[in-house]
Amino acid sequence: EALYDDFAQINIHKNQVDALVTAMSSTSLQDDDPALVELRKLFDLARAHGFYDYLVFDATVVRGLAYYTGLVFEGFDRKGELRAICGGGRYDNLLTSMYPKVDDLPAVGVGFGDAVIIELLKDKNLLPKNISPPADILTFPIALSGAEKEEDEHKLAIAAASVAALLRTHTLANVDLVLEPKKSE
Repeated sequence: EALYDDFAQINIHKNQVDALVTAMSSTSLQDDDPALVELRKLFDLARAHGFYDYLVFDATVVRGLAYYTGLVFEGFDRKGELRAICGGGRYDNLLTSMYPKVDDLPAVGVGFGDAVIIELLKDKNLLPKNISPPADILTFPIALSGAEKEEDEHKLAIAAASVAALLRTHTLANVDLVLEPKKSE
């Protein structure tokens, strides 16, 4: 029971602790082991979809977040010269760990590394030449007293556009203007 309590403090659920204890006490994988069955299904699907040859099983891959509950993955360039381009995995308990009154929702998530993608595109000479540099100044309308009417929003947009135009005319800064209304709750 103390083991469950310790893991609960870092949002690891009882079923995950049970799976960990079972895996650690196993001396070999059985053909019907749930993890092995899940891996076989993944590789069978990959073969059916035509990308089996791009998959490599690596038992040392671990994602650094405790909410993963199943397979985790990382994606690399074909030459394997760069660090992971993306990574993610299966998580079934994420919502419940943050919002205890919400039912669990099985999900898979992935995150991409923008710096790695840019390096890969540069290496392959595929990075577009006409990418705008990031803005030095970001201009947007904001209502301090609660502009709720469409007319007020329009007046604020005109004012923000005017400020952006003045900045562009009188500075060397790259100025971006955002007019999409952002709703706050």
